[in-house]
Amino acid sequence: MIYFLLIYLLACAVLYLLQRKLIYYPTGKIPHSFPQLKLVNQNETIEVIVLNEGKNEALLYFGGNAEAVIYNAEDFLTAFPLHTVYLLNYRGYGESTGHPTEKGIFSDALLLFDKVQETHQKISVIGRSLGSGVAVYLASKRPLHKMALITPYDSIKSLGQNKFIIFPVFLLLKDKYDSLRRVKHIQAQTIALVAENDEVIPKKHSLRLINEFPPEQITAITINNSGHNDISYKEEYYQHLKDFFNY
Repeated sequence: MIYFLLIYLLACAVLYLLQRKLIYYPTGKIPHSFPQLKLVNQNETIEVIVLNEGKNEALLYFGGNAEAVIYNAEDFLTAFPLHTVYLLNYRGYGESTGHPTEKGIFSDALLLFDKVQETHQKISVIGRSLGSGVAVYLASKRPLHKMALITPYDSIKSLGQNKFIIFPVFLLLKDKYDSLRRVKHIQAQTIALVAENDEVIPKKHSLRLINEFPPEQITAITINNSGHNDISYKEEYYQHLKDFFNY
């Protein structure tokens, strides 16, 4: 019995020490010719890729945990011609320095909003997967115009507990991304796009978050025959986003 207890405690220790490697998968530097906004925050330099400079409205984008946000550039240029789009590279991603943590990414998101607010009348946000938690946090702290959540979740804590059932994830987890408790502080009109066959974020976690919003504040759409990573390949994906942000 003691032997099994020791193994269990050792497994908990390993999970605790390696947890951020299970959450974040930083992408490397990818050459591009788009303008950049460099933010300095807490002694780190944060790279923000800028598309369609000079528009009155702004659209901030927070990507997934293994996403190179630059790969959205061409599609976003076509989909959002009325917005200046800001693609944020998390700490440790692209040309951003440092290491990703919930606290650090949230601080960078606030700084980006405050900087963008100096030159734009309205600011909206798109958060995909991990980035949905960043978008929800920002929307709970700043006056966003509109918000789109792509394959969102209730919390990383809930997802982690679902995946590692036998471990006390709620005690071990450093970065919880608890979107569920932040909904009550959000005023932005919201759309949520859910993958029908999401193999990474079970649909129940998306629906738990969606159902926390007042029905009149959110539109939830399931993209049929899509998974977590290929939802954006579906034609209706960008059509829903264009209809939401451009009108």
